Amino acid sequence: MAFIHPTAVVEEGAELAEGAKVWHFAHVRSGARIGADTQVGKSCYVDAGVVIGERCKIQNFVSVYAGVTLEDEVFVGPSAVFTNDLYPRAVGPWEITPTLIKRGASLGANCTIVCGVEVGEYSMVAAGSVVTKSVGEYELVAGVPARRIGYVCRCGRRVERPTPTCSHGT
Repeated sequence: MAFIHPTAVVEEGAELAEGAKVWHFAHVRSGARIGADTQVGKSCYVDAGVVIGERCKIQNFVSVYAGVTLEDEVFVGPSAVFTNDLYPRAVGPWEITPTLIKRGASLGANCTIVCGVEVGEYSMVAAGSVVTKSVGEYELVAGVPARRIGYVCRCGRRVERPTPTCSHGT
């Protein structure tokens, strides 16, 4: 059974899997899907059509807009934001550009993910970065715009080259 805090708004038609948790003042739109054992933090917004996998952790004040897919075990730090239209205007139709965050990726606090990118498996985006181009598996990126500054292993520690294993036992 999913947990929904009494102050959260989960619209009819949203799908929450077993063990999902939606915390204080969060809003989950109709058509959004949230996987098993995923946590959606305080004051988050999950738009219609968003897909969030299993065992994800979405920290407080994150906005996940239509067109975004988070695979399993993705971490999204506080106040991170996703965009979904490359040419936004207040008037006229939206052109949703999909964004994919692959399994095990970590997105740091206050980072911005510009739509149309793919963030690779087990990669890490440093806090405050602006991702404008796709990020490869196990890459560590930082800056504005984000650039590769190294690699991380599956547990998130820096390594010399991209590898799924490391000396930390993962």
